[in-house]
Amino acid sequence: MTYLDHIKACNNANPSRYVPFRIDGMSLGALRPDFATALSALGPDFVRDENGEFCFASHIGTLDDRNRSLDTATKALCDQGVIRRLHGERFDIRPTLGHDPLCQLDRSAMPYFGFRSWGVHMNGYVQKDDGIHMWIAHRAKDKPTYPGMLDNMVAGGQPTGLGFLENMIKECAEEAAIPENLSRNLKPVGTVSYLYETTEGLKPDVMVNYDLELPADFVPRCADDEVERFELMPLAEVAEIVRSSFDFKFNCALVIIDFLIRHGFLTADNEPDYSQLTTGLHRNIFR
Repeated sequence: MTYLDHIKACNNANPSRYVPFRIDGMSLGALRPDFATALSALGPDFVRDENGEFCFASHIGTLDDRNRSLDTATKALCDQGVIRRLHGERFDIRPTLGHDPLCQLDRSAMPYFGFRSWGVHMNGYVQKDDGIHMWIAHRAKDKPTYPGMLDNMVAGGQPTGLGFLENMIKECAEEAAIPENLSRNLKPVGTVSYLYETTEGLKPDVMVNYDLELPADFVPRCADDEVERFELMPLAEVAEIVRSSFDFKFNCALVIIDFLIRHGFLTADNEPDYSQLTTGLHRNIFR
């Protein structure tokens, strides 16, 4: 096994098997054929255009119209069992960060529509005399998604109405009891993107990443029920777990590989897949 196997695992999708979904003429989503059929059966709000691609009908023209239509559709499809569950938190749908949101959707429904989700991930670390040590979260064994797996110190989805740094500071407090006087030192370090296929559909996701150097005497505390415990590990030990296993939640491994490259642990001299890793962490998402 190699680091590159994580890049491949996170980019396992074949978008050619999906039906594009357009908003304002832009391809922003992708539907499985069976989900497209279920969606079109709900009524006149969703139609196919002359190219066979899905879009909102002409009478659905504003953000509020789209939100009402999506809310009605997702609740109906959840009642039918087509969508497994709804989360209650809404994500923005937009082509890039430079665009205003075109609509919002329940986060659990995002992969069914193949819309891009954004999230925030944080590498918490301590600089010791013998090098960098990284705080690793052990996910709760009763967590409904990826139970018991290893995770970045703090991470979360990007909900409607919050800035990325604002959301990261909030997640630091909620997940690891990191006070704001420390989390204000968060350093933005770029993004990682991938195109992943799940049983629900496509996840063309972007993670906005941060590093946070923490004092040696700070010990995180599990502030919610999502994390069982935190463990401070030498960076070489973290790197070996990523290199040799899938113990980390699938996308968190990419965030750590990015950290290993940026902090000089992986270089062009010591890692044969260095070039493929640096490009593979930034998937040109299918649209």
